[in-house]
Amino acid sequence: MQRLKQELKQIARLLWGRYLLWHMTVLWLATDAGLLLLASRTMGPLQAGKIHTEDAMQSQASTLIERRLETFVDWLKPEAEAESEMAKKAQEIRERIRAQVAADGLTVRETPGAGSFAKHTGLRRHVTGGSAVDGQDVDVPFVLAPLAPDDERIGQLLNRFQSYADRAYPQTPPDKSRTKSSIKIEFRRAKLAFDLVPMIWAKDYGEDYQWLLRGDGSRRLTSVSRHNTFVKQRTSSSNQRPGRVKFNECVRLLKWWREFRMASDRQSIPTIPSILIELLAAHAYDRLGVKLTYSETLASWFDFLYGEVQRRETIRFADYPPPRGRRQAEPTPWMVIEPVDPENNITKDWIDQHIDELAGWLLRGREDLQRAIDLDRRNNSQESLHHLVRVFGTPFKHHCGG
Repeated sequence: MQRLKQELKQIARLLWGRYLLWHMTVLWLATDAGLLLLASRTMGPLQAGKIHTEDAMQSQASTLIERRLETFVDWLKPEAEAESEMAKKAQEIRERIRAQVAADGLTVRETPGAGSFAKHTGLRRHVTGGSAVDGQDVDVPFVLAPLAPDDERIGQLLNRFQSYADRAYPQTPPDKSRTKSSIKIEFRRAKLAFDLVPMIWAKDYGEDYQWLLRGDGSRRLTSVSRHNTFVKQRTSSSNQRPGRVKFNECVRLLKWWREFRMASDRQSIPTIPSILIELLAAHAYDRLGVKLTYSETLASWFDFLYGEVQRRETIRFADYPPPRGRRQAEPTPWMVIEPVDPENNITKDWIDQHIDELAGWLLRGREDLQRAIDLDRRNNSQESLHHLVRVFGTPFKHHCGG
C-alpha cells in the first residue's frame, strides 16, 4: 500500500510538471503573438515583418560556415597597409617613367589604374603551408600617342621601356625583368611588383580605347577604364543588396579557387586568366545576383556555371555598344566574349578537353560547397571544414577563424 502511494505521488509530480511546461509554452506563444501584434499596431505590418526578416537574415549569416567564409574573405584581400604602399609606389613609378618617356620625345596620354588593384579583386600573397599564391602585381599602363608603325612594335617598345626603367631605377634592387608584353619592376623587400605596360591610343575608336600589344606581335583592342567600370558597377550593385556578400569579394574567392585547381587538378588547361574569372563571375551575378551568404552564393554560381560551361553556352555582355567597325568573333567550341570588343573571344584557343575539365572543376566545387552547407546545418563542423578545404585549399583551414 505504501509503495502504491509513492508511485501515485511520482505520477502526480510528472503530470504537474508536464502541465507547467504546457502552461509556460502557451504563455510564451501568447506573449510572442502579442508582441508581434503590438509591433504590427505600433510600427505597421511591413516594419514588423521586416524585424522577422532581419532576424532570419541574422540567423543565416551567423552560422559557422558563414563566419568561416567571411573570415577567409577578409584575410584574402591585401592588407590595407600593403595597398597603401602599392598606391604610393605606383605613383612614384608613374612619375619617374613618365619623365624618361618625355625625355625620349614620346607623349604619354594617360597612365590609368588597371588590373585587380584598380578593381579591388586582388589577392594577398601567400607562400606558406605548402601552398603558393603570387598575389597581385600592379599593372601600370602607359598609353602613348600613336607612333610610326615600326616604333609601335612590342619588341621596340619594350626595349625603350627597359631603358626607361634602368635609368629611373639605376640601383638593384629593385629587380627589373622583361615579360612578353611588359617590364616588371620588383621590390623584393617590400614584396611589391609592378608591370609597366606600354599601350597605344586607339584614336579611331574614341578617347578611352587602347591597343594592347602582345608578345606574338598581334594587338588587341581594349579599354582600361571600361574594364574597371564593368567590375565596379557590379560591386556597387551588390552593395545595395541585403547581407555582406559583395561581387568583388566573390571574384576574389573564385580567383583563389582557380589557383588551387590549377596547382592540384590541372590536366590540360594551359591557363585561366583573371579576365576569364571576372567574366564568369559577372555572368553568374547578372543571372543570379548574390544571396545572403557566401556559401549559398558560391554554391549557386558553381551550379549555374557548370551547366553553362558543360553546354558550351556563349557568354557575352551588353554593357557597352561595340566599337565602330568591329566584327563578331569567329565561332569556336566555347565562346566568352569580353565586354569591350566583340572580336575578342577569351576562350578562342580552348578545345573540348579544356572545357570539360573546367566543367568538372565547377561540378566538384558545387558538390563540395553543398556538402559543407548540409554538414554545417547538422552541426558537423569538422566534416564541413573538410569540404571547404577541398574547395579553397589548405590555407582555408588556417585562416577561417577555426
